[in-house]
Amino acid sequence: EVQLVESGGGLVQPGGSLRLSCAASGYIFSNYGMRWVRQAPGKGLEWISTIDRSGGSTSYVDSVKGQFTVSRDNAKKTVYLQMNSLKAEDTAVYYCTFQQGVVTRRGQGTQVTVSS
Repeated sequence: EVQLVESGGGLVQPGGSLRLSCAASGYIFSNYGMRWVRQAPGKGLEWISTIDRSGGSTSYVDSVKGQFTVSRDNAKKTVYLQMNSLKAEDTAVYYCTFQQGVVTRRGQGTQVTVSS
């Protein structure tokens, strides 16, 4: 059974940092690129970042470039999202996802709240 389990979210003050993790199981992790998406309150899903199968290529939405860093450890079957200089507008539920054929796999998400 494919499982994605996100962790690392929480309440952080503006300007703070968090590192999200997404632990994968039930499939060959190193065969798939991974994405992070987020959903802010009352809004739709927003793509944040993609990392390829090896971790050698990454991409980001313009609003987080230079602020967020995606990485992966294929031996640990885990993808990470390092988030720095957090702002109130980064408040959202963050999900890791990947595309398995026509099926989009997604975890349960982890809440990130940026507030003083």
